[in-house]
Amino acid sequence: MKNQSQAIIFTLLLVCFPFYIINAQENEQKVDDQTLLELYKGLRVADVSDGMDMVGLRDLGLMDQKIQALWKDIEDFKHTFTGIAVTARYVPTNDVIKNPMPKKEFQQWEGQWYSEKSPEPFVKFLKPGSVVVIDVKGDGDTGSVGSYNGLSWISKGARGIVSNGGVRDTDELIKEEVPVYYDPENRGRGIRPGRNEIESVNETISIGGVQINPGDVIVADGDGVIVVPRKHAVQVAKYAREILESDKKARRNLYEQMGIPLDETVK
Repeated sequence: MKNQSQAIIFTLLLVCFPFYIINAQENEQKVDDQTLLELYKGLRVADVSDGMDMVGLRDLGLMDQKIQALWKDIEDFKHTFTGIAVTARYVPTNDVIKNPMPKKEFQQWEGQWYSEKSPEPFVKFLKPGSVVVIDVKGDGDTGSVGSYNGLSWISKGARGIVSNGGVRDTDELIKEEVPVYYDPENRGRGIRPGRNEIESVNETISIGGVQINPGDVIVADGDGVIVVPRKHAVQVAKYAREILESDKKARRNLYEQMGIPLDETVK
């Protein structure tokens, strides 16, 4: 009788546990952006990667190491950010372009292309805490991100930009301290008109071998970029926080033993 009762309980656990997991993940997806931003405040890519390991997402979410910071600030870490993904995808055009054109005709054509074929419809989704994530794979030497629109997105609340290329005006972006992570071997220099078109906004995209969905959590620092699927974001953050605090404590003890003044990374 006892063995039979244990078998029944075990069977119920097998049946119910998957539903418990699914329900927990659904609840995590309902967490608002501001709560997630607070949970991830100050977390490093390394902490989040370890947290991903702990929930079973080993080697997932870490973008290819080619996706790196355009610039780094080792004093205040202004190049780092955590935010919520707003996604966009640009694809190469297959239109035949008249070439050359008189100046006035070119300017009219250029403006029309920007407004109709290659606009920035994702801008309306930007808010404080957003990260602009743009897939431009395959569109050639095209600068979809520049010093004007990059800074404009920051003014609307974006914390940074992640792309697999397509970044120009890099000197000005560095001077403006716009946090950008991209593949430097795929920088873009030409304008979008005649080269690419907007394909999708706030849909699933892929950068650096990682799937990114709108609403996912993006963490970027000197180690690169990691993407946390929203349905796992709360649990990953809890584990990552424990890892960070443990690391801070251990390094703080070393600082004190070695007589090194405490800095913000150990406080």
